[in-house]
Amino acid sequence: MSFVRVWIHAVWGTKNRSHILTKDVRKVLFGHIKSNAKEKGIYVDYVNGYTDHVHCLFTLNADLSLSKTLQLIKGEASFWANENNLVEPKLKWADDYFAVSVSESIVDKVRKYIKKQEEHHKKMTFQEEYEDFIKKFNLQSQG
Repeated sequence: MSFVRVWIHAVWGTKNRSHILTKDVRKVLFGHIKSNAKEKGIYVDYVNGYTDHVHCLFTLNADLSLSKTLQLIKGEASFWANENNLVEPKLKWADDYFAVSVSESIVDKVRKYIKKQEEHHKKMTFQEEYEDFIKKFNLQSQG
């Protein structure tokens, strides 16, 4: 049996940065993301966000790639939200996302950062946050 724990902090936005994820929508949607991921054998530790984006702290398992994991999380979440008329207009995610590995020693720090998204975005827009992450982690587009 293989034992794997690779922590990932992923962030993705709504298509065209639409501000459709109200507080009530986020509560329902994020609860669904966690339960759906669990059904698929994906451990989502924490998920939160703001009106136009989502932060997700999860572990990769030995059987799924990062892109497949995010496809299962993002794709199913928008499908489910639209089937249940959770938001108007329909929920569509932007194609791009970013994801970084997280050291076991700072998982709690990342979790706290994700938890405080509403407070954080009173000072900084998602676009500013996104650009800051790209620069901070020296990320390069992979597709």
